[in-house]
Amino acid sequence: MSEPEARRQLAALCATGGERWAQAGVRALRQTPSTGRPAAVLVLFGVLDHAPALETVSSVGSDLDVLLTRRSATLGHHPGQVSFPGGRLDPGDRTPAEAALREAREETGLDPAGVDILGTLPQVPVTVSRHLVTPVVGWWTRPSPVVAVDHAETADVFRVPVADLLHPANRRTATLTRGARTYSSPAFLAGEHVVWGFTALVLDAMFDTLGWNVPWDATRTVPAPA
Repeated sequence: MSEPEARRQLAALCATGGERWAQAGVRALRQTPSTGRPAAVLVLFGVLDHAPALETVSSVGSDLDVLLTRRSATLGHHPGQVSFPGGRLDPGDRTPAEAALREAREETGLDPAGVDILGTLPQVPVTVSRHLVTPVVGWWTRPSPVVAVDHAETADVFRVPVADLLHPANRRTATLTRGARTYSSPAFLAGEHVVWGFTALVLDAMFDTLGWNVPWDATRTVPAPA
């Protein structure tokens, strides 16, 4: 798949996302009532570091990447988890896209001028932190250097080849037991990181709807990082 084709498919997903973004886990989250505060995350794709994927899959090119961060272990919600850049909408944010770009700049130092916003996906309630999160899908037309700007909020910033995430060797089901209940979510192994929870649900739903997912063994589990 060429870069323009990946970009075209992502833009088409946003244009029809309300109907096509049909992965069961995200549907369940969207149907959960919530009165949380509006928030937005930047789901940023592109050729981010010009380093090819270690793995090969037929559905995407080896140079397609997505930007991820790891939250600080001291945060009150989702500490230490891999996430998209983003956060709550501030009073000055006119749209979720503005909020996502502002938060991404504050967390990673990226230049928003180099990002093309392709659209948004339907709002998703996250009941643990009481947020209503809008995934904002972007394409990094002119990449800029990124680092963890404020270590009180962000521990790491890294770019992951999508083909590596999709490869069956890097797919797992993450499990988390609290009391008598065990929760599970799709998960991806990204080097030393485990991508799970909200971030993995969004990625898995996008990949599935785009036709990028390849068969993997959902019975292979990994403990969700505490």
